[in-house]
Amino acid sequence: MAKRVLLAGLFHETHTFLSGRMGLSEFEIRVGGELLTAEGDGSPLAGVLSVACDAGWEVIPVIDLRATPGPTVADEVVERFWQEFVAAVDRERARGIDGVYLVLHGAMVSESCLDVEGELLERIRQLLGESIPVCGVLDLHGNISERTAQFSHGFVAYRENPHADACQAAKDGALLLDRLLRTGERPVTVWEHPPLMWPPPGTGTAFEPMRSLEAAAREIERAHRDILAVNVFGGFSFADTPDTGVSFTATTVGDPEVACRELRRLSDLAWQLRERGLVREETLESVIATLKRDDSPSTTQRGPIVIAEPSDNIGGGAPGDGTALLRAFVEHAIPNCAVAINDPAAVAALRDVATGGRVTLEIGGRGSPLSSGPVRLEVEFVSRSDGQFELEDKQSHLASMCGSYFDMGPCAVVRHGEVTILLTSRKTPPFDLGQWRSQGIEPEKLFAIGVKAAVAHRRVYDRIASQHITVDTPGPCSSRLERFPFRHVRRPIFPLDP
Repeated sequence: MAKRVLLAGLFHETHTFLSGRMGLSEFEIRVGGELLTAEGDGSPLAGVLSVACDAGWEVIPVIDLRATPGPTVADEVVERFWQEFVAAVDRERARGIDGVYLVLHGAMVSESCLDVEGELLERIRQLLGESIPVCGVLDLHGNISERTAQFSHGFVAYRENPHADACQAAKDGALLLDRLLRTGERPVTVWEHPPLMWPPPGTGTAFEPMRSLEAAAREIERAHRDILAVNVFGGFSFADTPDTGVSFTATTVGDPEVACRELRRLSDLAWQLRERGLVREETLESVIATLKRDDSPSTTQRGPIVIAEPSDNIGGGAPGDGTALLRAFVEHAIPNCAVAINDPAAVAALRDVATGGRVTLEIGGRGSPLSSGPVRLEVEFVSRSDGQFELEDKQSHLASMCGSYFDMGPCAVVRHGEVTILLTSRKTPPFDLGQWRSQGIEPEKLFAIGVKAAVAHRRVYDRIASQHITVDTPGPCSSRLERFPFRHVRRPIFPLDP
């Protein structure tokens, strides 16, 4: 008979240093059969559904809640998930439940819980007992607790950052669950948490230290057939919890002490490479000097200079309306450049302006007290749109969050001199070039592009860039972790302490 598997998701990367709360209204909510609409869209849910079809599972879709990174999550979100899950268990228990598959992030914090994933896994274990396997997929940026490991049977984390493999990781997690359903095995997951954390720019898997850690993890899997999955978590340093930082898990059907020993080796390697996770960022002054030096037709023909602003990293929860780079572009008359600013008020102010019309706007700088404030500019109105676009890269980091389509909300394009500004009404992680092309802007033809991201943009922007620069600007996702008032992180921890 077909194995009956509950499928549910709860996905949010929580920046606890941001003000405000993420309520239910800010989450995309799919209930019941609506989860099945993810089939084929390149998301983790699509990956699970693909394996479920091949394996002949009877999928029982429960609920999926997801939102872009942002501040602490309201308790109502967690409770909505839990109510739907309990109701599904009560409804389906008589017919039998063979397994549970969860699409989680791993760095979610609610008003009353610093470890949402661990809390829910413990509740699920208490609800369903020891025999029903609980597996799933986790983001590489999870702050994984020992409780998350203890109360699960086997999660697979993304292996790549940018998360081009999110769908594949979800498939691997589903294949692991299918093995447990077929064999009756019930593995143990062990956990290790060295005393270190890195800012997001230090967690790209194409570079050290994550490159060596991922390679070592794959070697452990090859060397030990009993170890079914080894996960490397770079962590999310803007979630202030006891488990914030780098961690490792290993799922094994063999001797847990062997797996523990291998994870201790990974921890030792991470400690040896700890300084490599602190990525050097250029001052704004030096970046402008580079742009002025490289301002030539030959540079433009090779592709744009991409300037990443990790401090305003939308994928890390920042508002995406920081103005430091825009201000510098304007003040130094940088030619043929562009930046996207999330500013629904500015978009609304342009509602009745005709193409070619000129208006003075206050742009950006409202979303964080750490920002340098709004920029007041006279701009020429170029175009407006509904802001919806299809992703060009169905395996991009953005696809791991939303599938094949994204809605930026109502958008407007304006120009000040040679600076093009894309104004959006919804925070849009800059992980797909369709964001620009959908607005009539060809990114390859620009001299310079400001990108509000840390690492995840590089999968698409590195293909077109003549040069990539990371700049240190004011903002709530600064890589200078000592700037944040940590209260819950276990101390001592690198780089906060000697």
